[in-house]
Amino acid sequence: MPTIKTNHGDIKIELFAEEAPVSTENFLAYAKEGFYSRTIFHRIIDGFMAQGGGFTADMNRKETKEPIQNEAGNGLRNDKYTLAMARTSDPDSATSQFFINTSNNDFLNRDTCQDGVGYAVFGKVIEGMEVVDLIGKVATGVQAGMQDVPNESVIIESVEVD
Repeated sequence: MPTIKTNHGDIKIELFAEEAPVSTENFLAYAKEGFYSRTIFHRIIDGFMAQGGGFTADMNRKETKEPIQNEAGNGLRNDKYTLAMARTSDPDSATSQFFINTSNNDFLNRDTCQDGVGYAVFGKVIEGMEVVDLIGKVATGVQAGMQDVPNESVIIESVEVD
């Protein structure tokens, strides 16, 4: 089970390889190559989610692999403390970025999502919920033309896979 080590504490996660094989393998591939080390949670919206895994602390976007297929139809729900793949308006655009739901976000599920596609859940937090809660409450502002950026970097020091 992977551990997301942050400058706010550790978050241990369980991955749903059976329900979301493409997303799980994608996340693990990035983790095993050290891609997530020294990236940040660059978008945090209190009561919604914390998104990370794509930018460095100086807001430079990291180069990623090819996008993956969206697995939002896997039956998993965007409930509090689940991890889902971040994407653009293109359903099959997810690469390295993921988010942790900090509340139940039913409107992101395939059956209720405005775009009819949804966001693919691929894991859940099993230890470190208090860390997620702390991260979800950090003060944010505008930086590099982006909104909801933490005023002080929330750094992913590493993602360790045991």
